[in-house]
Amino acid sequence: MADWDAAAYERVSDPQVRWGRRVLERLPLRGDETVLDAGCGTGRVTRLIAERVPRGRVIAVDASEAMVEEAGRRLADLAGRVEVRRADLLELDLGEPVDAIMSTATFHWIADHERLFARLAAALSPGGRLVAQCGGRGNVAGALAAAAAAGAESPFAEHLGAVPRAWYFAGPDDTEARLRTAGFAEARAWLEPSPADFALPDGADYLATVVLRCHVALLPEGLRAPFARRVAERLTRADGRVEVDYVRLNLDARVAGGGPSR
Repeated sequence: MADWDAAAYERVSDPQVRWGRRVLERLPLRGDETVLDAGCGTGRVTRLIAERVPRGRVIAVDASEAMVEEAGRRLADLAGRVEVRRADLLELDLGEPVDAIMSTATFHWIADHERLFARLAAALSPGGRLVAQCGGRGNVAGALAAAAAAGAESPFAEHLGAVPRAWYFAGPDDTEARLRTAGFAEARAWLEPSPADFALPDGADYLATVVLRCHVALLPEGLRAPFARRVAERLTRADGRVEVDYVRLNLDARVAGGGPSR
């Protein structure tokens, strides 16, 4: 699949930032820690983390070259306190331990959660915390059903016969088990419905950029916006707002050591 359109993601990513704020509220920080932002995107949430550690550092990583370039530009004023790197979380090796890891809207893009959690646990200092949120079981089910229905119609059907699945939406029980197997001494996971709604033009743009990435990649350029709009119309409520049925999987875990948990 093609790389992200980082400029478009920056424009539409208000839901991801809203979720990121809530995740960050769950992370106790003194202000002098080193924090890993695992899947930093364009750096909007990275900046929020940096505000929480004025005497510390943030290492922001993403697998997308476009996202890393955009984040690097947008966070240039924080050079010295924020370092942006391109990295595959499944091969994560920072060369130094971090005190905490935060991640939002990233883990569902990675199928191998066993390896992912093992790499994250290995990156933490004793007693270090992982707080995260990603798509969970049932996430965007209605949006994907609307996409399947629209994709069966002309003129899209001839291009959308086999749309690849790029996501893995896990449940809380299997996630807790995988976290403990990976080396976390404490692990908690839970699902949270968190729908996002948009005005129709913005909703179609959001869908094309985020939810329907796999679909629009298969379509000719001239059909991408019409397809996103048709899906958006199927998701439009009586009040005219487009609703995307997000279900978020929240994770809170801690490796052993470092004194009592807080």
